[in-house]
Amino acid sequence: MRFMSIVTSTDSMHPTPELIEAMGKLADREIKAGRMLDTAGLMPLATGARVTIREGKLNVIDGPFVEAKEVVGGYAIFELQSKEEAVALAVEFMQLHKDLMPGWEGTCEVRAYFEPGADGICDPLAEARA
Repeated sequence: MRFMSIVTSTDSMHPTPELIEAMGKLADREIKAGRMLDTAGLMPLATGARVTIREGKLNVIDGPFVEAKEVVGGYAIFELQSKEEAVALAVEFMQLHKDLMPGWEGTCEVRAYFEPGADGICDPLAEARA
């Protein structure tokens, strides 16, 4: 199963050199094991843009986004056997933050990729087929 871990935070702290090194070691281990497919940190909101649809109109808004309460700081994509494995990796990753960036607060959300026929998830195409 493929999973994405998404890290969000209200903090704008930059990772410490120790955290960057520890995250690199974790990523290297998971890449060598064939479990991590991709990972990256994201640039600040000021460098981004949002494309929205509101009241039937497309809008492009350049960052920064004043209304943003939490910011996606990075992501990782894994090929794993179970949700439990994905959660265990998220716990390990967040423990690095707790240990090496005191005061930082954030969330690592773990989400499985949609796969047709998967149990326990909503099929976004079900209505189209009905």
